[in-house]
Amino acid sequence: MDEGLRSVFARYKGERSDLVPLLQEVQSVLGYLPREAMAEVAGFLKVPESAVYGVVSFYTQFHTTRQGKHNVKVCQGTACHVRGARRVMEAVRKKLGIRPGQTSEDYRFTLERVACFGSCALSPVMVINGKVYGRMTPQKAEALLERLK
Repeated sequence: MDEGLRSVFARYKGERSDLVPLLQEVQSVLGYLPREAMAEVAGFLKVPESAVYGVVSFYTQFHTTRQGKHNVKVCQGTACHVRGARRVMEAVRKKLGIRPGQTSEDYRFTLERVACFGSCALSPVMVINGKVYGRMTPQKAEALLERLK
């Protein structure tokens, strides 16, 4: 077992109720949840691997593939859509050369389509690495991404 995972597991009692927080911490250490890590979690909690995978596949916060250094999320909710989110998404998609749900080959960017951030007054909204950027235009989005390259 990876030393980072060992230190994460040491903070838990191994109870089934630890599953979600344990997965969150493992993902924080590894950047995603590979099959081997899910098997380690299942063994530690003494639950079937299928139970762990069921939770991982249910919650969108968990990723089973390596993510990019920069996580780019573009809101596609109603308010954002009405104010041009589709054009923002298209500009981001072209700039990064990937579609929503994909990670760039160099693992610098992951692009996600989000239904709503709850920031409708700032629409259209884009979130990069947890920071909210409002009133986005295709040009503003491209400029933000250029600074991250």
